[in-house]
Parts: sequence; C-alpha cells; structure tokens
Amino acid sequence: MTEVPDRRLLLVHAHPDDESINNGVTMARYADQGAHVVLVTCTLGEGGEVIPPELRHLTGPALGEYRLGELTAAMRELGVADFRLLGGPGRYRDSGMMGLPENDAPDCFWQADVDEAARHLVEVILETRPQVLVTYDDNGGYGHPDHIQAHRVAMRAVELAAEAGHRIPKVYWNRVPRAVAEAAFARLQDDLPGLPFDKSAAVDDVPGVVDDRQVTTEIDGTAYTAAKTAAMAAHATQIEVAPGTVPYFALSNELAQPVFITEYYELVGGEQGAPRETDLFAGLGEAS
Repeated sequence: MTEVPDRRLLLVHAHPDDESINNGVTMARYADQGAHVVLVTCTLGEGGEVIPPELRHLTGPALGEYRLGELTAAMRELGVADFRLLGGPGRYRDSGMMGLPENDAPDCFWQADVDEAARHLVEVILETRPQVLVTYDDNGGYGHPDHIQAHRVAMRAVELAAEAGHRIPKVYWNRVPRAVAEAAFARLQDDLPGLPFDKSAAVDDVPGVVDDRQVTTEIDGTAYTAAKTAAMAAHATQIEVAPGTVPYFALSNELAQPVFITEYYELVGGEQGAPRETDLFAGLGEAS
C-alpha cells in the first residue's frame, strides 16, 4: 500500500448495493491508499426485490434495516469506515421502479424537495471537504427514479457547497465504455454454460454505457477484485455472485452481467488531469 495523504473522495448513491456494483474497486483502492472515502446512500432500498427465498418475508422498513446490515458488511470488505444515510436512516424511502405507485408516496426520495435533500448532503461536504465527488448522470445510469434524484441532489449540493465556501474541484459520473461492455458480454456468453444463470442481460442494460469517447478516466482495480466481489456478495438480498475466475453476477431478474474490475468515469466538473486519467485525483495537489 502506498499512502497518499489528504485525499478525500465522496460518492453519492441511491440504494445499498449500488456502490459495490459501480465503484467497489475504486472505493477499495483509495481506502487502501489512505484516502478518506465517504459514501452517502440516499435510501435504505426498502423497495428492493429479495432474491433468497428464505428472506422474502422482508419488506418495507424491515428490509431497509436488513439492507443497512448488508451495507455495513460490504463497507467492511472495501475498507470504508465512513458511510452515511442522507439526512439520517429512514429520512427518504425507496421510490420503487419508474411508473410504480410507490413513486407517489410523499416520503419517497423521488418526491423529496431537491434543495432540502441537497442541504443534507452539503452538511457532509462541508464536514469532509472532498476534492472529488462521484455520482450518476442525469438519467441515473438507467432511469430509476432514485438514481435520477441522487444525481439531481448531488449536483445541486455541489452548487450549494460552493456558495457555502467549499468548491469540489472534480465531479465525475459513473460510466462504462460500450466497447468494454461488449467484450465483457462476449466472454460471458462463452462462459454461460458453467454459470448458475439462464441467460445474459444486454449491453444496453448496463447502467452508464456510453460511447468510448465520453470516458475520461479509468481506475484499474485488478488488485481489488476479491474485495469488490465480496462486497457485492454481502448484498445477498439483491445480488447473486457467480463463483469462478471470471466474476459475473445477477440481480433479481436472474440475468447474468459481468463484474467490471476496471471502473470508468466521465469528468463533468473540473480540469482533466491527463488525456486519459488513471486517477480520480489527477491534476490535484495533495490538499485542496
């Protein structure tokens, strides 16, 4: 481990498990390097579909409490000690998939006032003073209302924090280059006979897939593959990770997807530190 002092990374996600799927190796790598990694999760995922039959009795607040335990276990695998719920546990409920009646519940995250929710995040920003923030694009990666709202809240919080005295130097959105996703799914198809899933998802089902030219940054997480897959497996109500040397996983739809052990980003705020960055902190000094 090579420690780089005074690096501070903030990630904003919608539900427990999103962080491990999207940013597991990134979080593990920077935590291992001694950076202060902070995760803010916006809901407890009370609307998630439970995979294990023996846990399907869990719904609503009971499921949310259980998923908080899964999140705690996942953060232990990634070496991340600072993880928080936006506004405190239970402040915002899972809104369910787009178009469901749950979208209209007054206490769901989709119905939250963006400025009010952003002020909760600003409190974290002013306390931890991150140099880098990671979240979703304006479609939330794949159109889930809580992911879209997490994007809106995070981007608004960046503005409000700057007004309050802390400008976050670099802001990134989660991405996957289309060529990388296509190659990963080709390998998955070759391996499917040995996997415990019936068929694979499509490339366009992967959140954040974009043309390769939009990607500015890639984080090689080869050394942290085991940490990422263990963190994903800790979210057992939501994720089933296939065993083997080439990691794949499935959600409740039982469609196999590759685990990306290099994670990709698009810089949307701040100055790019290199033509193709390999460090989220590229171009920044040790402290900002």
